[in-house]
Amino acid sequence: MKGLILSGGTGTRMRPFTYSRAKQLLPVANKPVLHYCMDFLVAAGIRKIGVIVGDTHKQIKASLGDGSKWGAAVAYIHQDQPRGLAHAVLQAADFVGDSSFVMVLGDNLIEEDLTTFLAKFNPTTHAAAIVLREVANPRQFGVAKVAGDEILYLVEKPAEPPSNLAIMGIYLFTPHIFAAARAIKPSARGELEITDAIQYLIEKGHKVRPLTATGQWYDVGSAADLLRANTRVLNSKLAPGKVIIPASTTVINSKIEGPTIIGESCEIVNSYIGPHTSVGDGCSIVNCSVLNSILFDHSSIRNLPWVIESSVIADNAALVGPPGTSVKITAGSNCTINF
Repeated sequence: MKGLILSGGTGTRMRPFTYSRAKQLLPVANKPVLHYCMDFLVAAGIRKIGVIVGDTHKQIKASLGDGSKWGAAVAYIHQDQPRGLAHAVLQAADFVGDSSFVMVLGDNLIEEDLTTFLAKFNPTTHAAAIVLREVANPRQFGVAKVAGDEILYLVEKPAEPPSNLAIMGIYLFTPHIFAAARAIKPSARGELEITDAIQYLIEKGHKVRPLTATGQWYDVGSAADLLRANTRVLNSKLAPGKVIIPASTTVINSKIEGPTIIGESCEIVNSYIGPHTSVGDGCSIVNCSVLNSILFDHSSIRNLPWVIESSVIADNAALVGPPGTSVKITAGSNCTINF
């Protein structure tokens, strides 16, 4: 079994952060979302992993390297433009060969045990399996109609959903998916949709199995999504009240409450850092209060008399006082905001 991570999108919904950083490298608890995808595959014993890349390929390659950090081998597969998930699958045909493979989206953070799904997938009887999860708002997702151990059909963002089972972004495929992806036509938005390719398999008599998930799932498509994922990961990884502060970071006359993680070589002076905050490497926080926020590497906030709360501050951004009472901020890379 091989793995495939899709990391070729442009991340327009996450601007201004994605003007300077690949969406898949946005940090959650001081670790890029893409690294959680690698952890997910490797924990299930998958060691040969293809990564679909696009315009941000240099950043992706610099972050993952050859995969040896995970004990895996990473192959990079270039997609000239993001033309749909089924188009991305086709780019990986040579890498996959005759193997079955697991495909995940590089901007999704999923709390599940992949081995459970692999144990339920039999590539000799099913051409594919899709991980589904019950959601309260199925109109916003691709949705599956299920009967027993088979998916009857799929529909993308339906006005009248046939179920509340949303497609979660974990796909188990046999090489049959390549013929299906070649057979379909682009959708109204000009993309080869993976739901159309899977529907083609069903219509040609192949069985597609539903697999049900119960864990948390975050599609990091907004600053609010990033903050929710950050809170969830900190809660799951750290004990209540726990704080991680490396020896290279200086803390003077400050209070830090957990769960919170501080990066390397930071300075925190006369400040308060509240729970559910992730502070990247090389950050400076002086005379400030910040909680439930994410600071990317080398950002700086100084002399602000209000509380910085539920905010995302990108790398190399600087916020400098004074005054007010409370503020929520989305600051892009390399900006300076003087109040």
